[in-house]
Amino acid sequence: MEDPGQYLAMMRQTAPLVHNITNYVAMNVMANVLLAAGASPAMIHAREEAAEFAGIAQALSVNIGTVSPPWAEAMEAAATVAGEKDVPWVLDPVAVGATGYRRALGARLLALRPTVIRGNASEILALAGAVSAGKGVDAGESVETAENAARALARHGGAVVAVTGAVDFVTDGTRAVRIANGDAMMPRVTALGCSLTGVVAAFAAGQSPFEATVAALAYYGLAGERAGAASEGPGTFQPAFLDALHAIDPAALNAGARIELA
Repeated sequence: MEDPGQYLAMMRQTAPLVHNITNYVAMNVMANVLLAAGASPAMIHAREEAAEFAGIAQALSVNIGTVSPPWAEAMEAAATVAGEKDVPWVLDPVAVGATGYRRALGARLLALRPTVIRGNASEILALAGAVSAGKGVDAGESVETAENAARALARHGGAVVAVTGAVDFVTDGTRAVRIANGDAMMPRVTALGCSLTGVVAAFAAGQSPFEATVAALAYYGLAGERAGAASEGPGTFQPAFLDALHAIDPAALNAGARIELA
């Protein structure tokens, strides 16, 4: 992919309204991340309005991290409307293999045909029906172990599947790439993974899902690299990361993206 910067440029030009049904831990961080990137976040989770709002947003992200029955109803209702109105939506199946409740919800959301699925290796394996060694929200497997499951999941549901980790893997079931951008400090700051799902949704608004997802992951990882070079630990990493998201322009993304065919 020669020009990931064009997807960043288009996202910023359109400043899409991104409807996020995410977890309590992630809300503030995710909103700030999306604002820094150039999108317009809305944190709407009430079941009484989630479906209606999904119909006016340019993209939807669904994160099951702190799910409860009313939130699950809101997620399913919003995803249904997104599908009906061709609004791209991204599923973040947090700890989907941890409990029976999460597995059942994950299956119902998967049946609503997300545009993109983004998770760690254990989550993608569990969503695909494979045995996973995940520990709560943490991955118990490497990205490589989930690549075949990701390909199968993409072919079965028609979604772009992104397995994120030290080196990300993205596939639409036919094409696949690896993205090597990122920094080891990123998993040590809570909600950065959840926030990435919103950024993917922002890039997918009005753009080709596969290329947009690849560009979003490269952009996010490059911001992590810049923040890592400018910080001394998790406490200083987070503000440096927001600054980096804001500062990276399309030319910088094209120069710094490390994307290879898989």
